[in-house]
Amino acid sequence: MLNLTALFISVTALFAWFNARVVHLPATIGVMVIALIFSLGLMGIHHLGFTLVTDRAEDWLARIDFSELLMEGMLSFLLFAGALHVDLGQLKRYRWSIGFLATVGVVISTLAVGSAAWWLFGLFDIQVPWIWCLVFGALIAPTDPIAVLGILRSAGAPPDMEVRIVGESLFNDGVAIVVFSTLLSAATAEEALTVGHVSLLFLQEAGGGILLGVIIGALVYRLMKSIDQYQVEVLLSLALVIGGYALALRLHVSGPIAMVVAGLIIGNMARIGAMSDSTRAYMDGFWELIDEMLNAILFVLIGLELLLIPFQWAYFGVVLPLIAIMLATRFMTIGIPLALLRRWFPFRPGMTRVLTWGGLRGGISVALALGLPVVDYREPLVLATYLIVLFSILVQGLTIGKVVEGVVNQSPQARD
Repeated sequence: MLNLTALFISVTALFAWFNARVVHLPATIGVMVIALIFSLGLMGIHHLGFTLVTDRAEDWLARIDFSELLMEGMLSFLLFAGALHVDLGQLKRYRWSIGFLATVGVVISTLAVGSAAWWLFGLFDIQVPWIWCLVFGALIAPTDPIAVLGILRSAGAPPDMEVRIVGESLFNDGVAIVVFSTLLSAATAEEALTVGHVSLLFLQEAGGGILLGVIIGALVYRLMKSIDQYQVEVLLSLALVIGGYALALRLHVSGPIAMVVAGLIIGNMARIGAMSDSTRAYMDGFWELIDEMLNAILFVLIGLELLLIPFQWAYFGVVLPLIAIMLATRFMTIGIPLALLRRWFPFRPGMTRVLTWGGLRGGISVALALGLPVVDYREPLVLATYLIVLFSILVQGLTIGKVVEGVVNQSPQARD
């Protein structure tokens, strides 16, 4: 396992260097593009008869449990690091729109995309039960701000755009994972689950995650406030993430939601009331480095997973309409509430376009798909997820900067 980890980190570092030196794409997208090209190259070598290299690469990748690595390892760090830099005051200001998108928006997206997938799969004679299509709708719902955040900043995106996309995504991830877990329990249950039982599961996961996040965040805040030593305070934040997420798994509550809540407490209350200037600098530097390194590893993994995904051209007939439906659903779930709320809260013109196109799907969706149990319809769900994620990152991720620039130039003085 040590040799495997060393090899993968070395490959990731080389891809990151090549992107910074030659390709010059945004860091996360760049390493994924290089990994995809590398995977396609290995597949080409395989078709030429040189099977030893590709067989070794596939065997190496097969030993990595992508779903477990992300969901039980990397995700806690990524969500905490993201929440750590969110201004709670700004988040409260946009709480209604963010809260709607992260809750009702996720449910609407799950139902719309899942039902559309069921119809499209049936149209192409691919038999997937409706409940499993709803599971697919839930796993494709989480949005990933990591790939787009750097582009937003380089395009001169104002703070209100950043906090809306990042804030919605952080809570969107947590809620979508809870919805996914609830639907997966319903899909795999031997007996039909009642609405009351499903609601109880949801409340246990989401409510328990919020409560746990508040408790561990407040506890670590108190511990940090009692000392002034940056090494110990950074170590406390690390213990909060590792220990808090493990405790959430043990208690069967939402670890992602707990990490977001705890990150907001440490990033706001502890930053102001418990950290010196030097501690803040070390804390920010440490978690920014963790965030960037883990995202590089994650996006390289997404690119290399192409070697293990059973690719079939026929699935494009399902995936292309699904992408259009997914974007249309997101546009409506963003546009309608913003239009209604505009009476009471001012919104920057073009915000709906930015939020729609900036809602990238990423590693969480791939991990959830790869973690599905082995059933007859697992393969079409995994492949559809992977193709949608590739489109989202490569097409939306590489063009969102132009969308942001257009909106900012359209209303440079607009206030939100």
